[in-house]
Amino acid sequence: MKRMNIFILIAVTLLSCKHDKDSTEEVIAKKILTTKNIEIDQQIDGQMVSRSVIIQAPSVLDAATKYPLVFAFHGGGGNNNHWVNTLRQFTDSGTFIGIYPQGHLNFWNLGTEPSTADDVAFINIILETLLTYTNVDSEKIFAIGTSNGAGMVNTLAAKTQHFKAIAPVATQLIRSIDISQQTKPVSIFQINGAQDNVIPIEGGERLGHSFFSAYESARKWAVQFGCDLSPVETLIAGNTSYVFSDCSDQAVVQYLRIENAGHRIPYDYPQLWQHIWNFFSLL
Repeated sequence: MKRMNIFILIAVTLLSCKHDKDSTEEVIAKKILTTKNIEIDQQIDGQMVSRSVIIQAPSVLDAATKYPLVFAFHGGGGNNNHWVNTLRQFTDSGTFIGIYPQGHLNFWNLGTEPSTADDVAFINIILETLLTYTNVDSEKIFAIGTSNGAGMVNTLAAKTQHFKAIAPVATQLIRSIDISQQTKPVSIFQINGAQDNVIPIEGGERLGHSFFSAYESARKWAVQFGCDLSPVETLIAGNTSYVFSDCSDQAVVQYLRIENAGHRIPYDYPQLWQHIWNFFSLL
C-alpha cells in the first residue's frame, strides 16, 4: 500500500511538471505584437532605403485577444507621427492596433509624386511581418488615408487582397488606378468635403492627376463589386450619405458628403474617426 501511494505521488508530480512545461512553452510560443517602431528596408531608385513604420498597440494587451489592424496613411508632405495622437483613443482602449507607415519623401507614389517607391510592395512586406504575430486578427485589416494617403488606400484596395475595408478621406479615385476583375470586393467608406478646393468633389485635373467626381468614384466601386446601383440616400446632421448595398462578398460602399468641410475634413468634422471606426466595426 505504501509503495502504491509513492507511485501515485510520482505520477501526479510528473503530470504536474508536464503541464507546467506545456504552459510555459505555450507562453513562449506566442509572438505578441506590441508598441514599437520598425524599419523596413526597400530598394528605391537603385538605393536601399530604410522606411519607418510606427506600431501603436493597446496600453494593456490581452495575449489571448486577436486585435484588428488599422493602417493609417498620412497626406502628401505629412508624416506618420501625427497618427499616434489622432487615433490614440482607439489604440489605448484596446479597440485595435494602429499601423502607421511613412511615405518615401513624405509622399505616397500614385504616379506623379516626388517618390518613385513601390508602395504596394512596401505594404505587402509590412503585412508579411505583422501576420507572424499571434495577437493579430488577419480577417480584420483596415486602412484609413487622408488626401494623398487616401489615394494610397484606394490603390491598395484595387491591387491587393489584404483589406476588409478602407476609408479614403478627402479624395476620390483617380482615373489611372486600374480596378480590374481581379480586384477583391472590399467595403468602402469614402468621405469628401463639399467645400474642398484642393481636390474638388466635382473631380477634374488636380495635383497631376485626373479625378473622378466623388459620387462617380463611389459608384465605380459599386459597379465593380456588383452592388445595387440605386443607393440609399440619407441626411445625417445636414450631411448626405449614399449607401450602395447588396454587393458581392457582403461588401458595402458608402459615400459621405460633408457639406461644411473643406480638404481638412478632420478639423471641420471632429467625429470623423469615430464614424469611420463605427463603419469598420460593423463588418
